[in-house]
Amino acid sequence: MTENPQPQAAANDGDAEVAAEQTNVVESAAPEQSAAPTPVKPKPTAIKPAAPVAPAPVPTAAEAAAIAAASAFGRVDADGTVYVTDGGTERVVGQFPDATAEEALNLYIRRYLDLDAKIGLFETRLTTTELPIKEIDSTLKKLQEETSEPAAVGDLPLLRNRVAALEEVAKTRRAEIEQARVAAKAVALESRTAIVEAAEKIAATDPQKIQWRPAGEELRGLLEKWKEAQRSGPRLDKPVEDALWKRFSHARTTFDRERRHFFAELEKQNAAAKAAKEALVAEAEALSTSTDWGATAAAYRDLMARWKQAGRANRKDDDALWTRFRGAQDVFFAAREQANAAVDAEYAANLTIKEQLAAKAEAILPVTDIVAAKNALREIQDEWEQVGHVPRNDMNRIEGRLRAVENAIRDAEQEKWERTNPETRARAEGALAQLEAAIEGLESELAAAQSAGNDRKAKELTESIAARRAWLEQVAKAAEEARG
Repeated sequence: MTENPQPQAAANDGDAEVAAEQTNVVESAAPEQSAAPTPVKPKPTAIKPAAPVAPAPVPTAAEAAAIAAASAFGRVDADGTVYVTDGGTERVVGQFPDATAEEALNLYIRRYLDLDAKIGLFETRLTTTELPIKEIDSTLKKLQEETSEPAAVGDLPLLRNRVAALEEVAKTRRAEIEQARVAAKAVALESRTAIVEAAEKIAATDPQKIQWRPAGEELRGLLEKWKEAQRSGPRLDKPVEDALWKRFSHARTTFDRERRHFFAELEKQNAAAKAAKEALVAEAEALSTSTDWGATAAAYRDLMARWKQAGRANRKDDDALWTRFRGAQDVFFAAREQANAAVDAEYAANLTIKEQLAAKAEAILPVTDIVAAKNALREIQDEWEQVGHVPRNDMNRIEGRLRAVENAIRDAEQEKWERTNPETRARAEGALAQLEAAIEGLESELAAAQSAGNDRKAKELTESIAARRAWLEQVAKAAEEARG
């Protein structure tokens, strides 16, 4: 048997009571195994006087029962050497010469109870807490080491069996954790892939249709999602993550390149539009003082069509140029409006006269004597031409009143002509003679049918004669009207 003069168990356990007493404790290594428990005394060693032992706290009933059960596995020699029966072999666990046998034994029993508590805690955590695999393995390894040949008194094989049982539980937990990790990685892969595909969709959008600002903000949001997934999500396999990042980075690079290209082209287009509109503004401003109202108004319509075809400059330049262009138009049309207002004021008296003439012409209606109506209208028309222009806004209205009278007289004349047309009268008189001859022939046939007693034919002839007599009345009326 070799002696271990260092109070190692106390230091490892961190037990305050053991730390206070460790200078007085001499621990020994395990003896050779034998078939029967054999007391083995350590070699004499120099032992310093023990410090006063603090009174132990009063144990609870459960603690007292645990201490009593553990004490069955240990004993203390007269010189303070403490032994434990471990799997049928008795070995020295330490020496405590300056204390009572009960105090010495209780010290190592407490170490046993500490190990028991550690194992119990790990049993609970292993089945109720999501522990990392690394922590499970390190804790299990430490418990295996601490229960190998501990300087403690109690049922040590029981502790080892519990640790061995924990190995099986840990194996199951490792499998569960690995399965959960694989599932989490699959979800993370799907999420990262969705981020990449969303970025690629943005990058693939037609540059002429994309909304650059919202698209850029969306792409920045996707980058933040990627970073957050790296910080807090499960880690993907490096080749997979590198491949996804390469696609994501390529999408961002493509988007930035297309955006720069788009705005560079847009700047060129804006510059061309600006130059074209500056030329149009110069033309519009040159025309603004023209008094050739009709030709200049047409020129401004042409300038407006060319303005729409010129495209857009950037907003600031376009707004400024439009203000100048519109201002030039406003100057011209305001001058034209002012000139028209002066003319309208001059023509106001003419309007009053034409209002009276229009009323005089309207008094001719309805037309009863076409010749008299035409003579009266001709006198009014002569006066109308002598009066001259009226204000522009009233021109269509006043001209329309006289035109309505002219149309009414012309329609009356046309109606009379159609009614007294010789050709129409001749056709009516010819039809009248034919109908009279037809009726006379039908009446002869009717008399013959009645004499023969042919009622059916007599009925048919009667209906035919009635129809032709009605027709004869209409033709006779038309002939009368044609004769005037």
